[in-house]
Amino acid sequence: MQVVYKASVPPLVAPARLDPFLSQKLRFWSLVAMLMLVYVHAYNLHSRYLQPATPVDEALSVGTWLQYFLANGLLRFRIPILFAISGYLFAHHDAGTPHGQRVKRRVRTLLVPYLLWSLIGLAGTWALEQHPYTRLLVQNAALSIFGPENPFVSGYSPGELLIRWLLMPVPFQLWFLRSLLVYNLTYPWLRKALDHAPKVYFGIAGLLWLVDFGLPPLFEGSGLLFFALGVWLRRRDKEVLLQPRWFRLLPFAALWVMLLSVKTWLAFHLDQPPVLPMLLLHKAAELLGILVMWFGSNALVRTAMRRRWFQWLTGFAFMIYVVHVPLINYATEAVLLRWPNQQLLTFLLLPLAIMALAVALGATLRRVVPGAYGVLTGGRGL
Repeated sequence: MQVVYKASVPPLVAPARLDPFLSQKLRFWSLVAMLMLVYVHAYNLHSRYLQPATPVDEALSVGTWLQYFLANGLLRFRIPILFAISGYLFAHHDAGTPHGQRVKRRVRTLLVPYLLWSLIGLAGTWALEQHPYTRLLVQNAALSIFGPENPFVSGYSPGELLIRWLLMPVPFQLWFLRSLLVYNLTYPWLRKALDHAPKVYFGIAGLLWLVDFGLPPLFEGSGLLFFALGVWLRRRDKEVLLQPRWFRLLPFAALWVMLLSVKTWLAFHLDQPPVLPMLLLHKAAELLGILVMWFGSNALVRTAMRRRWFQWLTGFAFMIYVVHVPLINYATEAVLLRWPNQQLLTFLLLPLAIMALAVALGATLRRVVPGAYGVLTGGRGL
């Protein structure tokens, strides 16, 4: 008797292209998530380093409440949704191309830009340290991973410079590219786990995400869960445009805002907010944010993507991503040194200026030196 092995998931045959509206929606969120990222990194209250249980040392006011509510609440679903989009698109093209060939492409699109922009961040910070005023900005921004006793790039040892270049960049947002490269490299094993034991995989990955566990630079819990979710949705050919029957926009949105309001209240009213409740509120809000914004944004996506200027801007999402840090950190210190009482206006307006600068730089490079622009962006936006 002949035994025929039947895989739990049939081989994926990618269509010629994505559903047109889904393609528009992915482009829309690739840009909007970057805009949100800039605002999260523009947070200027103390302490500046945002974690789910970060307290606020500033006095409660409309401005301080709004900053925390947005930067450490409403906008924090941006990384999970970016990982899910990346996983979905990577799985979508999982047909007809050997994995080794795809890895070579990812070296060009992920590793090369990572190394170049990390080097640019190091060199730019070193240059700022050569003048007393800008040196003060670097010191006040406190981006050094080696502590306040070793705050300057110009004081790093060769080994510390290598760590900063390869593993812990001054443009700290580059960790996303590093993690994405790891998930792309390990995709065949990830795919096998999702095809044959998805419940086990999501159970473990979900727990790691819930407790905020990671082993940088190898993986982060958020990436393990949401990149794999995107892969699983595409390989199972799940409907991702129509909202599920159990989803109701207004109740879910109200619950999302309520949880974030409670989290913000705890951050202001407790000297040290309890870690576990704050973590659970944070994670629940991430999930609600993804659901509410993904399924509730269809009309906004259609409106935005009908605008030629918005479509043009989507080509510079990567430039906004790589340029804004550490620039926004140093610019924030400069503005607040001059106007120390304008924290809210700085938070609201400075990101717009930084994003405009990133887009202008990208547009100029693309026009004048398209070859260099292609290398710096991994071919994005050409």
